[in-house]
Amino acid sequence: MHIHIVAGGPFAYIPSLDHEASEEDILWVGVDRGTLFLLEHGIVPDRAFGDFDSVTEEELHELKKKLPALNLFQAEKDETDLELALNWSLRQNPAHIQIYGITGGRADHFLGNIHLLYKGIQHKQSMTLVDKQNIIQMFGPGTYDIKQDPDKKYVSFLPFGTSVEKLTLKGFKYPLKNCHIEPGSTLCISNELIHSNGTFSFHEGILIMVRSKD
Repeated sequence: MHIHIVAGGPFAYIPSLDHEASEEDILWVGVDRGTLFLLEHGIVPDRAFGDFDSVTEEELHELKKKLPALNLFQAEKDETDLELALNWSLRQNPAHIQIYGITGGRADHFLGNIHLLYKGIQHKQSMTLVDKQNIIQMFGPGTYDIKQDPDKKYVSFLPFGTSVEKLTLKGFKYPLKNCHIEPGSTLCISNELIHSNGTFSFHEGILIMVRSKD
């Protein structure tokens, strides 16, 4: 089972979900106004979370009628709506969690959403943030295979929180071997794979990988 979460947008940055909508092993979760986005695109979410302060009373009434599994929370709470949805999703132990509707709006929400990827590291859970131009993931120490994606040819690596030790990139236009990367470094921005497959590995730290296109 895979869980796909759609947060509150802006929706202009969400890629087409037509292919995923036909997949039977995907459980859909709506977050606040993202729930309406799913319904408008013919996808009935299995769960919905939020205070729904971004929808009208009429829209909320319709959501309550259509979605018995709607989890309504107070606007004043310790977690964001997305974190509430993510915490529930983590408890389901899915094979993968994919999150849409998390870029292009408020910078504080976007940065907070990047930090939510750290929950995946803590729970050993595969997670991805996706929009039309980017795929964002976070990794703990180890060795990882990466395949070339013609649609998103740029691959960038950024340390999260602390330095990354002994970063090695193989199969890249700009390879590295046992490199020390400090927070604030732009050394690993806009790299590219030169073969169909490559690897990256590191011994210490947390690494964010962004795959993107112009």
